Amino acid sequence: MVAASEAIPAEGSGAARAILWGGLIAGACDITYAFIFYYLRSGITPVQILQSVASGLLGSGASKGGLPAAALGAFLHFFIATAAAAVYYAASRKLGVLVRHAFVCGILFGAAVYAFMNFVVVPLSAAPFKGSTPSTATWVTGLLIHMFGIGLPIALATRRFSK
Repeated sequence: MVAASEAIPAEGSGAARAILWGGLIAGACDITYAFIFYYLRSGITPVQILQSVASGLLGSGASKGGLPAAALGAFLHFFIATAAAAVYYAASRKLGVLVRHAFVCGILFGAAVYAFMNFVVVPLSAAPFKGSTPSTATWVTGLLIHMFGIGLPIALATRRFSK
């Protein structure tokens, strides 16, 4: 088996490594949170979670799409996480503070991603649940996972691979 450090060559682009690792770690943290939180709260399965992600593109029919819709949801989820990592990395090229103070900036970036997803992306999507009012627990835990499980890993990956 190839070690993770060998999967992306050391001489390769720092940008690619920062974006890919940041997106992968952030996506994994976020989807793990969603699987656990929604299963414990409402008995929603991981397949249903991934179908709900796909519903942003497919609409309410995603729940009838079975495993292919869930696979699309997984792809879209990690695509969005990687896009967030690319945005942070690109901004860090102009704003050195994002690398120098990665911890604080990452947490703030995670909060911004949370706001952008909830107030721009979801309302513009085909998701059938848009417009519903989430519980306080959902808002608080969602914000925290975005701050510490999305923004922070993206910022730390950017700092790690910025040379």
